[in-house]
Amino acid sequence: MTTAGRTVNEHGLVGHLVDFVAALRANGVSVGPGETIAAAEVLGALDLIHRDQLREGLAAALLRRSGQRAAFDTLFELYFPIAIGAGTTEVEVPRVGDADDGPVDIAALRDVLADLLRDGDDTALAELARAVVDALGNSGAGGTGVRGPGAQPNWSAYQALRLLSPETLLARIMDDLRGGEQDPDAFSDEMVRREIRDRIARFRKMITDEVRRRTAEIRGRDQVARTAVPKQTEQVEFLSAYAEQLAQLRRTVHPLARRLASRLAVRRKHAKRGSLDMRRTLRRSMSTGGVPMRPAYKTRRPGRPELVVLCDVSGSVAGFSHFTLLLVQALREQFSKVRVFAFIERTDEVTQLFAPGSELSGVMQKVLREAELVAFDGHSDYGGALGGFAELYGDALTSKSSLLILGDARTNYRDPNLAVLKRLVGQARHAHWLNPEPRRQWGSGDSAALRYADLIPMHECRTAAQLADVVEALLPV
Repeated sequence: MTTAGRTVNEHGLVGHLVDFVAALRANGVSVGPGETIAAAEVLGALDLIHRDQLREGLAAALLRRSGQRAAFDTLFELYFPIAIGAGTTEVEVPRVGDADDGPVDIAALRDVLADLLRDGDDTALAELARAVVDALGNSGAGGTGVRGPGAQPNWSAYQALRLLSPETLLARIMDDLRGGEQDPDAFSDEMVRREIRDRIARFRKMITDEVRRRTAEIRGRDQVARTAVPKQTEQVEFLSAYAEQLAQLRRTVHPLARRLASRLAVRRKHAKRGSLDMRRTLRRSMSTGGVPMRPAYKTRRPGRPELVVLCDVSGSVAGFSHFTLLLVQALREQFSKVRVFAFIERTDEVTQLFAPGSELSGVMQKVLREAELVAFDGHSDYGGALGGFAELYGDALTSKSSLLILGDARTNYRDPNLAVLKRLVGQARHAHWLNPEPRRQWGSGDSAALRYADLIPMHECRTAAQLADVVEALLPV
């Protein structure tokens, strides 16, 4: 049921926990009955007043994989809020003319914020964030006026942060901390500067969390959760990911590779038995009157194929190619030999940049800087790249090779060179194309994906989770 804009579960705290678990599941966090029971034991053992302990206890009970903490923390703030409504706070928001219902005095408020950021008091900063959001949300004209009668509060993190502009207080805080010192130690000065930036970042998050909490009280937790909960790292789409998300993706490569390797080991364990050995089976049957009671099987000798990777490194596709190459590098033991070729308009071998033990954090910049990939305008030319690969490196493909092509198949309306691709696919033992674009966009505009898909199996790999599933299916057993 709903009371004063809040959803109240009729089954009490246990029902509230079940709702929280359901929200986690709805946002891609797999929580089983065992984890739910463990979380209930946490609720029984910990005092709900100590939110930090409760948060860590529930996280330990409910989360099983990395990359899920951001979604958990966001939902925890919604289901176990720090306060109801405006809450109680000892921090007062200064008003123009000292009137209790007057417009917010932004200049004086910035002075208070600067003092708290300088002192590093997170508790006071959290109280200030709560008071600021309440004051600005209940005032008209962005906190500089008075809200009309009957009007709904306007909670806006963007508006609050725009008015406060905490980043612009950095120089002022640094001057206060230096205390007039003319020649501060450079190292210490930089450390302090970074600490103040971290405090500002924490305050921005406090404002955002507070706005989300107050909005949820009016619109409901479920509606806010649908837009506020960040995607898990493995569900972020390569083509729309920004720099921070791509960095997080790269940090998941090795855990992902370990999971794939363990799954492959299980598959190999269950696939040890080879084809029927007729000679040994007949020999065994002689002891049972010619009836083959104990069939004999040949011992499987799984070979490790050679892998040839041909990847587009232009534009936004470069993030997808980089992540896939890092994954291939982490799974290198599954192949007898790996050769990597990059292309934009031209194709060049870059295997040496992915040698075992190489530093791969900035490897794509090295590829673009050292390889000869551009001929004219720097736009992808799949037909030209395929032709150049066949002409210069065609002998890299043999009957033992697996060909893996990475790219969105957008040719910029140039010749897709289907004949060469058909020949390359015929040379390889296996051939697959991984495409980071949604399947519904294949064939639209300058995309030759559907034409290429007639010649080579093409797989949609928009996210790391999709890529892991495809790579697992393609790995040799």
